[in-house]
Amino acid sequence: MKINPNIQKLIPEITSWRHQIHAWPETAFEEKRTSEFVAEKLTSFGLKVHTGLAKTGVIGTLQKGSPDKPAVGLRADMDGLDILEENDLPYRSENPGKMHACGHDGHTAMLLGAAKHLSQCDEFNGTVHFIFQPAEENEGGAGVMVREGLFEKFPVQAVFGLHNFPMLPLGYFAIAPGPMMAAFDIFDIHIKGRGGHAAMPQQARDPILAASYLISQFQSIVSRNLEPIEGSVISVTQINGGTAYNIIPDDVCLKGTTRHFQSHIQDAIEARMREIVDGVSKSMDVTVDFSYERRYPAVINNLDKTQAAINAAKLTAGDEKVISNLPPIMGSEDFAFLLQKVPGAYMGLGAGVPEDGGMLHQSRYNFNDALLPVGVTYWESLVKSLLPVND
Repeated sequence: MKINPNIQKLIPEITSWRHQIHAWPETAFEEKRTSEFVAEKLTSFGLKVHTGLAKTGVIGTLQKGSPDKPAVGLRADMDGLDILEENDLPYRSENPGKMHACGHDGHTAMLLGAAKHLSQCDEFNGTVHFIFQPAEENEGGAGVMVREGLFEKFPVQAVFGLHNFPMLPLGYFAIAPGPMMAAFDIFDIHIKGRGGHAAMPQQARDPILAASYLISQFQSIVSRNLEPIEGSVISVTQINGGTAYNIIPDDVCLKGTTRHFQSHIQDAIEARMREIVDGVSKSMDVTVDFSYERRYPAVINNLDKTQAAINAAKLTAGDEKVISNLPPIMGSEDFAFLLQKVPGAYMGLGAGVPEDGGMLHQSRYNFNDALLPVGVTYWESLVKSLLPVND
């Protein structure tokens, strides 16, 4: 892998940015310090800076050559997670109970590095909007930015995202043309029965038994109601109810998530869940309140932009380190909201499985700094190929 010497010179500084951001993790729409840091750096690079979109979002605009040439958007996420960090690092989290456990500190640092490097060269012709997004984790900050006029204020012909993947070897790139990451929905269920003594269940209306029927019947949706080749998942992830060995409780609460790639599958899952809830409610003589919320759409990569991302990755790492047919992933990403509005592509960058086992969303995760020059080089290659000086 050949790294531009001008990028290599920036790596110590970019690394220090990453460590600073890691030390002050901020969660959804509270990324004030991070946002101010990003805006200050972009301003110092000579970019035009816009703040306040989706509360803490930052957009830096860099234009070189002709102003009537195309524009592209490059996105990094800035938020952390509600996790207590267990790493023994000189730059470990200073905010107890919060940490950068998904690498957004690295994503932000890489895009800042690309902004500084590209601001110092004249090897592209067009406009780049560097999009620093809040609230990727669970709260859909990308969707808020879109609704608040991101692409009306900063029109682009394409938008690109990059995320570290610890499950891939270090320095490898991976992407899927078309569907890459699943849509993400959540559900909440409150079952209201009638409690009683566990030794006399005939006098109660058991919400725990009703909950068990719901859970087992939900699993039949994927296995018996949907096409076997259609990827989907229904997972009940929380069960709360009961206080003692010998008491049937009055109520039980269930929570969970569904994942899918196509809207007709999403519709079918929600409709069938509602039918099952209604049937169990009647057959078990309990009251069931069911709510279903559609959170993130599926990440669907545009085929042409996927090829552009693949080409940039090959320029960065070589053909043998680019996986261009990654199987779709059931995890989710709110970059999907950007792709609903503008054609683009979302790329994974291999971070290598860490020795201590710290993976994404775990308390011992730490972004691999070896990725910093790789990510900056990828952004450079992408911009130069999409906005060539001789076009």
